[in-house]
Amino acid sequence: MQYELVLISLDPTIGSEIKKTRPCAVISPNEMNKYLQTIVIAPLTSSSKPYPTRVEIKQGKTKGWVVLDQIRTVDRIRIIKKLGNLTAKEIQAVKSVIMETYVE
Repeated sequence: MQYELVLISLDPTIGSEIKKTRPCAVISPNEMNKYLQTIVIAPLTSSSKPYPTRVEIKQGKTKGWVVLDQIRTVDRIRIIKKLGNLTAKEIQAVKSVIMETYVE
């Protein structure tokens, strides 16, 4: 499930949080996903400026960005359907941005 793309209903939200039902990348490790009812996700957006906390991805013909500055925890009940997976190159880019942003 880690690095899987899923369609999630993010509403209700407050303020500047990303809203609506949208694709999200699961970033919580499978060790957590196996036992918890919640998952850690990063929403995707189809329009973005080149922020250092956003990773460009391509799914089919659609280009988008994983928004790593909007990471949140959601209950699995919000998952509407599975959409696919990030590529190995996209996973590496996501890991790199997470490490640089949150660990250093």
